[in-house]
Amino acid sequence: MAENLGFLTENEELDFVANSSTNHREISSSENNSSEEFRRIEQIRRTHCHIWENMDDSEMPRHENSGEEINDEQEEIDDSMRHGRRAEKVLWAVAALSAVFIAAEFVGGFWAESLAIMTDAGHMLSDLLSFIISIFAIRCARMPASKRLSFGYERAEVLGALTSVIILWVLTTILVVMAIQRIAKNEHDVDADIMLITAGVGVLFNIIMGLVLHFGTGGHGHSHGGHSGHSHGPNPDGKNVNVRAALIHVIGDLVQSIGVLIAAIVIKFTGWTLADPICTFFFSIIVLFTTCHVMRDIIFVLMEATPSHFDLNDIKKVLSGLEGVKGVHDMHLWSIGMDKTAFSVHLALESADRAMETVADARRLIKRQFGITVATIQVEPFDSQIDSCDKCQTDEPEA
Repeated sequence: MAENLGFLTENEELDFVANSSTNHREISSSENNSSEEFRRIEQIRRTHCHIWENMDDSEMPRHENSGEEINDEQEEIDDSMRHGRRAEKVLWAVAALSAVFIAAEFVGGFWAESLAIMTDAGHMLSDLLSFIISIFAIRCARMPASKRLSFGYERAEVLGALTSVIILWVLTTILVVMAIQRIAKNEHDVDADIMLITAGVGVLFNIIMGLVLHFGTGGHGHSHGGHSGHSHGPNPDGKNVNVRAALIHVIGDLVQSIGVLIAAIVIKFTGWTLADPICTFFFSIIVLFTTCHVMRDIIFVLMEATPSHFDLNDIKKVLSGLEGVKGVHDMHLWSIGMDKTAFSVHLALESADRAMETVADARRLIKRQFGITVATIQVEPFDSQIDSCDKCQTDEPEA
């Protein structure tokens, strides 16, 4: 049906209308094109020309609107790149601090013959690896899109965070097994003095790293006007997902270092050496639970779930309020990465006269009010029988 129109962007529609006569002449002069294809292109061309000819000056699409959208998009791209670079610098700083302390902790744990200190050092080693993976993921996310990866490498950050969490879980499981073996045998000596000093330094280092991660990046969310502000991505605080994962790792390290310090004090004043493996076992379990929130966010992104801070009903109400929109269906909202979202929708219009304006208005509205990064909007004639994409009028135009 000729009135069943689909749009990608306003600029593409303007280009199509401007060049429709040329396209028509080229197609009609080609002997290789079938008559069916010609009829289809001809009907689409006439419909677009009808829309264009019936617009007055107030309805005509303005290039300044497109320019404003382009400026907004460029501003968000620049902001995202600056945020990524800040996150990368913070992770490098924390990685350097971790490397220094890991070496000291392994030496201290060896001298003290403390499993708790060695496990804490191993835990921090896994964190160091995760920091390096996160830095690599952030750099990959800045690489441009390709024909095969049309959305770019946005999910490299998600995969990096997933890898770091898995490393932490595997290492923690190994440490729990070793702690159980120590408890079962109950035969080992610990140098409480070295253990006490090493654990105290560990607490200090973890506090410093936590402060660097917490205050080093800042938020990414900001308002673009409209009825309400928004935060980009599924993280309301706007913090880079790899920085969040690193912060949770450091919090786990801090809790474990405090536990090691307590165990060292107990061993120092009571001589109860079982405090060492018991401490390792207890705080390793806590570390496993502290990563569940990050893992949940990662799974939701990979499963293309609707971000938790979005409500599709709210978006539907806003789009339904646009002039000429009689129906909204087939809405899909998902995360491209942890900081970018994509949205697609079908709008059923009462008339095709304002089709292009409706598409432009809808794109601006959902971008500014909800912070959606990528939007694909298809418009079609309203039909009371259409309530899902399966019933869309997609038949080829009749001769």
